[in-house]
Amino acid sequence: MSWHHLSTSTVMYKQLSSIQRLDFLRGRIADRSVLHLGCTNHPYTNESIAKGTFLHEDIVNKASLTYGFDFDNDGLDILRGMAYTNLYRADLEKLEDVDLDLKFDVILAGEVIEHLKNPGIFLEGIKRFMHEGSELILTTVNAYAAFRFAAYALRGRGGVNEPVHPEHVFYFSYRTIGKLVELAGFEQTEFYFYDIGREHRPTNRWYYNMINDIAVKISPQLSDGVIAVCKLRNAS
Repeated sequence: MSWHHLSTSTVMYKQLSSIQRLDFLRGRIADRSVLHLGCTNHPYTNESIAKGTFLHEDIVNKASLTYGFDFDNDGLDILRGMAYTNLYRADLEKLEDVDLDLKFDVILAGEVIEHLKNPGIFLEGIKRFMHEGSELILTTVNAYAAFRFAAYALRGRGGVNEPVHPEHVFYFSYRTIGKLVELAGFEQTEFYFYDIGREHRPTNRWYYNMINDIAVKISPQLSDGVIAVCKLRNAS
């Protein structure tokens, strides 16, 4: 077997410690125009609103302009009932069908790409909403998360009881997400690992949190998830 390595010369790689996903995203959207893909956080819309971890609210409050796309009608109705605007029902694998001709400073797809049948088509569709200085920010679960390995080892029941969201169809890592965005015509400019979010720690089993914290302290690449920041390739 041969190993073909991605060039990391242009990637700012966060390897000394993991970060908090929501804190990172909040810091990247301030005073910028943002297109939020998967804006309802389906099927956890009401739960995240009640917890105070509803990302779309933060974006609306911090960004200069916010639009949201989602395919979940119920979630969109909840947001409209809360007086949110600029919401579109959109199939994220058919973004060419969306009747909107705007470009944004930030395209945010948080915990979305692992749900899609055709992530390459999704990435291609995003380009029409980007200008040469736009950032695409992808966040997704880490294929090598230590606490998931522990959960699988302890409670996997021969593979039946896999610790994965029932709607996920992919796992991603530094190299696989890097290769995917490269094939879609993007350049990955930054990469980070994010730790178990403060909103999830209280509901995790205590020993999974302990295993995570020990593993991540030694090797941040065993964190809960990954963040890839990308731009259009050859954008001047």
